[in-house]
Amino acid sequence: MPRPGQLKSLPEGRLPDRIAVGVLTRVFPPELVDEVIEQCGRGEQRRRLLPARVVVYFVLAMCLFSGQGYEEVARLLTQGLERARRWEGSWRVPCTAAIGRARLRLGPEPLRELFARVCRPVAAEGTAGAWYRGLRLVAVDGTTFDLPDTEANACFFGRPGSGRGQGRSAYPQARVAVLAECGTHAVFAAATSPLAVAEQSLVPRLVGALRPGMLLLADRGVTGFELWRNASATGADLLWRVRKNIVLPVLTALGDGSYLSEIVASADRRRRTSPIRVRVIEYTLAGGPDATVYRLITTLLDPKAAPATELAALYAQRWEIETTLDEIKTHQGGPGLVLRSQHPAGVEQEIYGILLVHHALRELMHHAARDEGCDPDRLSFTRTLRIVRRHVTGQAALSPLPARPRPRRHPA
Repeated sequence: MPRPGQLKSLPEGRLPDRIAVGVLTRVFPPELVDEVIEQCGRGEQRRRLLPARVVVYFVLAMCLFSGQGYEEVARLLTQGLERARRWEGSWRVPCTAAIGRARLRLGPEPLRELFARVCRPVAAEGTAGAWYRGLRLVAVDGTTFDLPDTEANACFFGRPGSGRGQGRSAYPQARVAVLAECGTHAVFAAATSPLAVAEQSLVPRLVGALRPGMLLLADRGVTGFELWRNASATGADLLWRVRKNIVLPVLTALGDGSYLSEIVASADRRRRTSPIRVRVIEYTLAGGPDATVYRLITTLLDPKAAPATELAALYAQRWEIETTLDEIKTHQGGPGLVLRSQHPAGVEQEIYGILLVHHALRELMHHAARDEGCDPDRLSFTRTLRIVRRHVTGQAALSPLPARPRPRRHPA
């Protein structure tokens, strides 16, 4: 029973229940996080110092403050609430070992499922730079992440070769392939693998995220007959650069300088299986006798609906995904980024945490650009990152649960 003049404490007033991560909490609300945790079988039978929801938000905060240690990230999550005394009972910042064990209990599945639930293309109809004649521009590419030099990481992920010393890199590496929206840099599909899995073998795992009304841009490193066939079967249109050694016979010359051709599997030199009709655009960028010759193939077969000069200029949008990966690795992660996870499951968890944070930042930037009527590319990713980091530590006002009432005294 409360004493006269006091209000009873809310039963939900424990500090772990109130941890939030500013803008990330709005993009990934507690109700959704709890639902994903239950779906992945990570719910707890007893109340812990670090329940699963808190660990999810901790991983997101860890990927937002990539240069900070575990305990410092936990302090950044809670210091705003500590100042306001908005919790019931005692709670202390867990030690690094306890946080590491909590991450292992959680595993990568909830972060991977949260990514699948939330991360979608975000461009609206009027978003500048996101469309070509009604088609949503998306691109595919891959990258690698350096990992801590542990036996578990080295055995699972492997190391790249090196021309110095022992002939191998100092760090194991994980390979990651992503699909990103060109106009907003929002990553909406991802796959991870050991380094030995080639990028071209990893990309097929992303095809399921393609939809009719998309135009997928790809560099020559990820092309292939089977991949082309599977990607085009989704209803998406394709515009890919291909290598010089691919035989593309001229079947029909078109008025805009492009021509119709067909592609077959590399092992099918006699063209016994059904070839796929494509349109070829060849052009050279100005630059003297050593200028680079580009050769593109596309599913857009009608030159009137998609002129060759427009497609040649459009292909430059593929570089937006390179900028996206640079934002993730260099600016969000910091120069010389090495992930902090000591085990393969933690590596996958951390990679999806990084992608979730980047998506939240890019969604915020898109909303801001739309409100101002400008191109999202005109906004600074680094500046947005700094603003979000500053606001996380003042999260008390953004708590996912109502604040605990303060005791009141009757006037004498």
